[in-house]
Amino acid sequence: MAPTLPALLCLGIHPKPNIWAEPGSVVPWGSPVTIWCQGPPNAKSFSLNKEGTSAPWNTQPPVEPWDKANFSILNVTEQEAGRYHCSHFIGVNWSEPSEPLELLVAEQKPAGRLRDRPCLSVWPGPSVGPGETVTLLCQSGNRTDTFLLSKEGAAHRPLRLRSRDQDGWYQAEFSLSPVTAAHGGTYRCYRSLSTDPYLLSQPSEPLALAVSDYTVPNLIRMGLAASVLLLLGILLCQAWHDRGGARDVARS
Repeated sequence: MAPTLPALLCLGIHPKPNIWAEPGSVVPWGSPVTIWCQGPPNAKSFSLNKEGTSAPWNTQPPVEPWDKANFSILNVTEQEAGRYHCSHFIGVNWSEPSEPLELLVAEQKPAGRLRDRPCLSVWPGPSVGPGETVTLLCQSGNRTDTFLLSKEGAAHRPLRLRSRDQDGWYQAEFSLSPVTAAHGGTYRCYRSLSTDPYLLSQPSEPLALAVSDYTVPNLIRMGLAASVLLLLGILLCQAWHDRGGARDVARS
């Protein structure tokens, strides 16, 4: 059995904290974002570090219930984009850094460096049943090194695929298989260049994917059909019985 958090702390081992961004790790240019770092209870302070900088980007005391801290950026630009790690301080040591958080900045104006907004389409369609395979296709007519697929409200990082040239179009196919109800939601895709991977284009138009369980409606329809057949059978039997009774009366 893995040691519990109190046991790890008694051994002087500081587990990695968790790091996430709200409202998400893809931020429109000029918008605010809050980076959260969560560690064990009674952490003394939290430090946020951005890769490529030598000194800690920021240090904050914990907030109630004293196991996490937040770091606010009021106006995100390309300067704030990048990979972040956080650590927490207990006793005399800092913990190991968290897993990386990629903060991505999306352009909002067509006059930006990545002027072309990609197109997002879905096959076989925007409404599917559980267990099916769905492909989300992101395309652009301009040079693109990487496409990113983001789901609205999702806690996990966006999916990232290298683009490929197909008849003059840059594209990437994101396959979801097997589809479950958790895949339902609103998706957008972005494009980026390898020279600046944390700067994204404007998002594609939103695409709503609906995952519907057709089993229950089908069972209801089958049940109704069976009920109708049963009722018809009863009526036919009744009619046959009535005709037989009428013949008996006529003979007597």
